[in-house]
Amino acid sequence: HGVDVSEPNIERARRHSPFCRLYDGRRLPYADGFFDSAGALNVLEHVEEPEAFLTELCRVVRPGGRIVVSSPNFLRVLGPGYHPRMRGPANRWRNLSGLLARRRALADGKAPVRFERMAPIVRRPFRPDDDAVIVTNPVEIAAALARCGAVVERVECTDRVVPAALEWLLNATPLRWAMLNAFVVARKN
Repeated sequence: HGVDVSEPNIERARRHSPFCRLYDGRRLPYADGFFDSAGALNVLEHVEEPEAFLTELCRVVRPGGRIVVSSPNFLRVLGPGYHPRMRGPANRWRNLSGLLARRRALADGKAPVRFERMAPIVRRPFRPDDDAVIVTNPVEIAAALARCGAVVERVECTDRVVPAALEWLLNATPLRWAMLNAFVVARKN
């Protein structure tokens, strides 16, 4: 099953699977608890209302089902920075400060999750995530899933450029919140 906001994309996808549906950007076109699991891989940074999208993702998963969300960590402090927000000592310091502030603000479970918005970058040639409009990060992804009734089972940050042993070591420490791509797995209550 898949959704997209673009009718031409859905038409192309239906050539391969009849289970693709047009998504209006607000409500996923499935009943409550329709799926055993659902995921959004490198989608969240492009969604105009990510908080609502994550709530919808939780809604369409049955109790006990899994939700997987992967997205770039635009507040990364460690690792390569392909997006301007991720490069340079000043941005990395700002990112670290932002991650710590978000963790403090969301720690009690009462503060609302509100991802920071950003303007897309317009340039040629296009580079990865130039068109991103949301400052995605593992702290807010995990908090948003918890707010919609899911138990976060794993938060890891991964990237194809990190050797497996180093990735394991970094994910075994709190550094996982500050690097590379956010990968969050949760189970719906």
